[in-house]
Amino acid sequence: MSINTQQNSANTFAKDTFKDEPRTQFVQQSSQDPNKEGAGGSNNNNGVAAGNNKHDINSQLTKSNRIVTSLLSGGIAGGLAKTVIAPLDRSKIFFQTNETRNYRFRYAIRWLRHGYRTEGLLSLWRGNSATMARILPYAAIQFMSHEQYKAILKTDQKDTPKIMRFLAGSMAGVTGQLATYPLDKVRAVMAVTNRKGEYKSLVQVVLKIHSEEGLLALYRGLTPTMMGVVLYAGTSFFTYETLKEAAASSRSQNDEATTEKAAAPNIYQRLLSGAVAGLLGQTSSYPLDIVRRRMQTGVSLGKGNKYRTLSGTFLYVLRNEGIRRGLYKGLSMNFIKGPIATSISFTTYDYVKMGLQWLFLATKFRIWSKKIESTNLCI
Repeated sequence: MSINTQQNSANTFAKDTFKDEPRTQFVQQSSQDPNKEGAGGSNNNNGVAAGNNKHDINSQLTKSNRIVTSLLSGGIAGGLAKTVIAPLDRSKIFFQTNETRNYRFRYAIRWLRHGYRTEGLLSLWRGNSATMARILPYAAIQFMSHEQYKAILKTDQKDTPKIMRFLAGSMAGVTGQLATYPLDKVRAVMAVTNRKGEYKSLVQVVLKIHSEEGLLALYRGLTPTMMGVVLYAGTSFFTYETLKEAAASSRSQNDEATTEKAAAPNIYQRLLSGAVAGLLGQTSSYPLDIVRRRMQTGVSLGKGNKYRTLSGTFLYVLRNEGIRRGLYKGLSMNFIKGPIATSISFTTYDYVKMGLQWLFLATKFRIWSKKIESTNLCI
C-alpha cells in the first residue's frame, strides 16, 4: 500500500470515528454533571416539566450561567418595554399626581400633543433616563430572583399548589423594588416636571430632594409600593406562567411531536399571555399606585405635608376625588399601557434568555471540542 493510500485511510478513519464525538461527550457530560439541574430540573421557559430530557438547555448550564442569563434578559426586557410606553407612562403620572384635572383619555393625548408642539418630541421621554437607571436593575433583579424563587418553591412541579406561582412573583417584585426604590421616586419627580431644564441630571434631583425633604424622603411611598407590588407582580407572573403553561399543554396535545420545541408557546401566545397578565396585574394594584405617586411627588408639586402617610393619602384622595376620578384616575391609560408593556417585557425576556442560553451552550461546546481535539492529538 502506498503512502498516499495509507494517509487517506487514516484520514477517513479519523473523520468517521471522531465526527460527532465532541458533541456526544459534551451532551453526556452535561447531563451527568451533579452541579447542574438534571433529573430534578425543570424547564422554566415553558412551564412544562423536562426533568428527564438531557437535551434541555437550562439543565446543561451552571447555576452562575443561569443567573447571568436571567439578569441580562431581565434588564433588556424591562428597558425595551419601558422605553416603548414612556410617553404614555409620563402622561399617566401627570394626571395621577394632579388633584384638579379630571382624567380623560383624550385629555392625555392632548397633553402629549401639547408637549410635542411646545417642547419637541424628546420631551415625551423626559425622565426616561431615570426610568432606565431604575428599570434596568429592577427588571434584572426581579426576573433573576423570580427564577430563584421558582426553583425554591418548585413551581414547575405538577403537585405544587398554583398559589406558589403567585408567591414567587410577589417575592420577586418585592426584591426588585427594595433594591431600586429611590430611583423610582426620582423618576416620578422628573416625570411631573414641566419646566424644561429644571433638572439636568439624576444627581441634581437627588440633591434637591435631600436638601428640601431629607434623605428619608427618597423612601417616601415605600409602604404602598410594597403592598402594590405584591399584588401586581404576583398577579402578573401567576397569570403569565399559568396561561403560558395552558398554551404549551394545548400545543403538545394538538401536535404529534412531544419535543420541547413543539410544546413551547409561540410568540403570539406569549404576547397575549403577557397582555392579559399586565391588564390584571395593574388593575388589581392601581389604587395603591395612585397613593404612592401622590406620596412621592407631593412636596415637589408644592402640596406640603398633605401626603405624608399611606392611610392619610388614601382617605384624602377618596374623600376629595372619589373612587373613579381619584383612586382609579388614569386607569383607562393602563388598559393600553399595561398590556403593551407587560407583553413586551415577558416575551422579550423569554426569547432573549433562550438566545443567551444557546450562546453559553455553544461557547461551552467549542471549549469541549478543543479539549477533545487536544486529547486525540496527544493520543
